[in-house]
Amino acid sequence: MNAKVETEASRFDSMKLLLAMLLLAGGIAAFYYFEEQMLVVRVLGLLTVAGIAVFIAAQSAAGKNVLGFITGAQSEVRRVVWPTRAETVQTTLAVLVIVLLVGIALWLLDMVLLQGIQFLTGQGG
Repeated sequence: MNAKVETEASRFDSMKLLLAMLLLAGGIAAFYYFEEQMLVVRVLGLLTVAGIAVFIAAQSAAGKNVLGFITGAQSEVRRVVWPTRAETVQTTLAVLVIVLLVGIALWLLDMVLLQGIQFLTGQGG
């Protein structure tokens, strides 16, 4: 009996997700169909339809999983220790100096290889 309930729940979840997608597609189609209306009205209508579609999709098992993931991600972001302004500036300057040094080294290597190829092929001055 548990398998039957699970099958019906997944069927209803599929129907919820399908309804949400159809509703969103209809909202997008209406957005372009009523192009003679003011843009603000069309955008507000599209946002309303999108909100309703998200609400319907959130009622499914997949939607609840996504909401749980978002909630977990938000709690993880709160736990992050963000660098201070001074640390950020120091790191940025260190990256810029390293990029400059590597750029110069690659430019010099390119010049040496160019001279070597010109010498081997007899081209150039």
